[in-house]
Amino acid sequence: MKRIASFLILSSIILVSSCNQTTEKAEVQEEPKSEAQRIVDASIDFHGLAPLDNSELSLVFRNMFYTYKKNNGMYQYTRTQVVDSIKSTVYDIMNNDGLVRLINGDIDKLVTEVGPMVGDTAQITDERRAAYTRSVNSVVYFFLLPYGLNDPAVQKEFMGETTIKGKDFYEVKITFEQEGGGEDFDDTFLYWFDKEDYSMDYFAYLYHTDGGGMRFREAINPRRVNGMLIQDYINLKPENEDIDIMTIDELYEAGELKVLSEIINEEVNIKKN
Repeated sequence: MKRIASFLILSSIILVSSCNQTTEKAEVQEEPKSEAQRIVDASIDFHGLAPLDNSELSLVFRNMFYTYKKNNGMYQYTRTQVVDSIKSTVYDIMNNDGLVRLINGDIDKLVTEVGPMVGDTAQITDERRAAYTRSVNSVVYFFLLPYGLNDPAVQKEFMGETTIKGKDFYEVKITFEQEGGGEDFDDTFLYWFDKEDYSMDYFAYLYHTDGGGMRFREAINPRRVNGMLIQDYINLKPENEDIDIMTIDELYEAGELKVLSEIINEEVNIKKN
C-alpha cells in the first residue's frame, strides 16, 4: 500500500514538473506574426531582398551614379554627379556617421569599404547637409522597397483587401515611431501587395518635408538582376493634395491622378557578399 502511495506521489510530482516545463516553454515561444508582418516578409522574400543585409549594388538614376553597401549593420551610400554650372564632379557620401560632400577629389581616398570617412571634404551648412542626406537616402530607400519595411521604427497595420485594375491586393499602412524614425517620422505610407505572389505593385505616401505633398506610384518594367526584383515607377499625384490618403487608390482607379514623372533605374548591378 505504501509503495502504491509513493508511486502516486512521485507520478504527481513528475506530472506537475512536466506541466511547469510545458508552461515555461509556451511562455518563451514567439508571438505569432501579425497579418501585416506576414505580408511584408512574404513580399521581401518574393522580391529577393533578404541578402541586402550583406551586399552592394550600383545604379544610375537621372544621370547620377549611386552605390549602396551594407555589412553587419554598417552602411554606406554614395552619389556621383557632374555639375555643369561649377564644372565639377560632386560626390555625396553617407554612412552611419552622417554625410560629407567632396568636390573634384579622390573618392577612393575618402571612403573605406564600409566604415569611417576620411579625407578633405567641402564645407556645407547643416541645412544643405540635411537636404543632401534626404535626397541620397530617398533614392536608395525607394529603390530597395519593400526591404526597408522591416526597419525597427516601422509600424505596420493591415488595412484589409482591395481590388485595383481587376487584381486583388493586400493593403498595408506604414507609420513610424518618432524615436529612430528620422525627421520624416510623421510621414504615412500605403502599400498594395499582390495576393497571389506578394509583389509590391503600388504604393503611396504623404510627406511633410520640403513643403509636403502626396504621391502615388505604379510599378512598371519588372525584371530580376542577380535574383533581385527591380522595378521602375510612374509617379503620380492628386490635384488636391489635402485629400485623405486612404482614398488615393480610388482616385487612381478613376483616372483622376496626374502623371508627374517616371522613376527609371538604369545600369543596375548587384553583388551579394
